[in-house]
Amino acid sequence: MRIDQNFTMDLLNKVKKKGASAADVVAVEGDAASVQVRLSAVDKLSKAEEKRLGLRVYFGKRSAGASTSDFTPAALDDLVETTCALARAVVEDPYAGLPDAGAMATDIPDLDLFDSHTISMDRMIDTATRTERAALAVDTRLTNSEGADFGSFSGRTLFANSHGFYGDFRSSNFSFSVSPIAAQDGLMQRDYWYAVGRKLAGLDSPEAVGQEAGRRTVRRLGSRKVPTCRVPIVFDPEMAGSFLGNLCSAVNSYAIYKGASYLIGRLGERIACEAVSVYDDGRIPLGLGSKPFDGEGLPTRQTVIVERGILKSYLVDTYAGRKLGLASTGNASRSIGEAPSAGATNFYLAPGAISPETIIQSVTRGLYVTELIGFGINMVTGDYSRGAVGFWIENGELAYPVEEITIAGNLKDMWMGVEAIGNDLAFRGRIASPTVKLAEMTVAGV
Repeated sequence: MRIDQNFTMDLLNKVKKKGASAADVVAVEGDAASVQVRLSAVDKLSKAEEKRLGLRVYFGKRSAGASTSDFTPAALDDLVETTCALARAVVEDPYAGLPDAGAMATDIPDLDLFDSHTISMDRMIDTATRTERAALAVDTRLTNSEGADFGSFSGRTLFANSHGFYGDFRSSNFSFSVSPIAAQDGLMQRDYWYAVGRKLAGLDSPEAVGQEAGRRTVRRLGSRKVPTCRVPIVFDPEMAGSFLGNLCSAVNSYAIYKGASYLIGRLGERIACEAVSVYDDGRIPLGLGSKPFDGEGLPTRQTVIVERGILKSYLVDTYAGRKLGLASTGNASRSIGEAPSAGATNFYLAPGAISPETIIQSVTRGLYVTELIGFGINMVTGDYSRGAVGFWIENGELAYPVEEITIAGNLKDMWMGVEAIGNDLAFRGRIASPTVKLAEMTVAGV
C-alpha cells in the first residue's frame, strides 16, 4: 500500500468520524543497509525495508499517540480505535494541540537531500575493506582493527494533519568508518575516522578516510600523563562540536520549561564572548539535519541562537512555546508514535578567520583535546568535568600525546572564555563547530 496524500487524508477522516477534534500523521518508508568488515573478513550484513506510521489524535486538550508497521485495513482501523480510546482516557493538558492552521509551511523547497544513485552490498563491502586496508598500511605498528563499516539509508518522510497540511520529502544518507589499533612497547591505542553525507559521490575516498584513521591512531602512541594545572584548552573540531552540543542541550525549550538548563531566563543576556555566534538552520542544502518542514508541519528556517555573545533564542516547538510564551522556531522533532519535541536541525558555531595551526601556535603551554570521555556535565549549574585525550602543546607545537587526564570548568565561564575560533568549519553531523580555543581550564593529571 502506497502512503500518499489520499492515504493520510482517509486516515484523518476516520479519526474525525470517531469524534477527534484534531489529528496528525507522520510516516517513514525506506531502505537501510549496513556491512561490517574486520581484517578483510565480513563480520556482519544487514538489509531492511522500513515502513512505519505514527498517529496522534486530540479530543480537545486530551491527546495520545500510537504507531504501527502493519498497513492492512484491519490494522489501521485498530490503530485509529486504540489511539482515540487512549486520548479520551488521559488527563487534559492546557498546552496540547496542533499549531495554528495559518502557521503551516506553504512551500516545500528542494534541499537536495536525496541521492538517486544506489549502492550494492558488494560495493559497500569493497569500500569498507579498502578503508581498513588503507588504515593498516599507514604504519607497521598498526597491527589490528576493530573493523570498518558502511551504512546507507534512502527513503521518504511525510506528514499530514487535520488542518489540511500535507508534505513529504525524500532523503538519503551514506557513511563509512574504520577504527584501527596500534601497538608499541606492549601498549595499544585506537582511534577512528569516518565519512558521512547525503550524496554518495560527495564522500571522501576509502583511502583518504583510512589514512586519516591510521594517522590519528599512530600519533597517540607513547601517551603520557601531565601534572595538574590550569592552562589554555584547544578543542579540535570534533570535540568543539561536543562542546557546542552542550549549548544545544541548554537552549532546548524542553530543558528550559523543565528547569534543567543553566540558561533559564537568560534571553537577551550575554552568555559568551563577542566572537561567538551560533545558528540553527534547517534549510542548508545537503545538510545532515535539513528538512523542508518540521515535525509539526511548520516551515524550517535559520534561527539566530547566539549573536555576538548575546542569547537571542531557544530551540522551540509548539508545546514548549505555549508553556514559555514563545513562538515555535520550526524545530519540532518527531519520532514515529511519539509527541513532538524541540530538536536541532543544523546547529553550528560560525567560523572565525584564524587557521587551526595559528590557534595552536598562539599557545605557549596548554592542551589540544581530540577525545572526550564520560558525561560529567550538570546542565542546571553548568559544571563541567570530563576525561580527555589529546596532545600537550609546548611553545605553539604539539609536543606529545597525553591521556588519563580530566578537564574541568563551568560552561558559563568556558563560553565567556572563548579566545579564538578557527576557520575550519565542516558539517560532519547535525552539530558542527570549527576549532575553538578557551582561555583556561583545570587539567587534572598526576
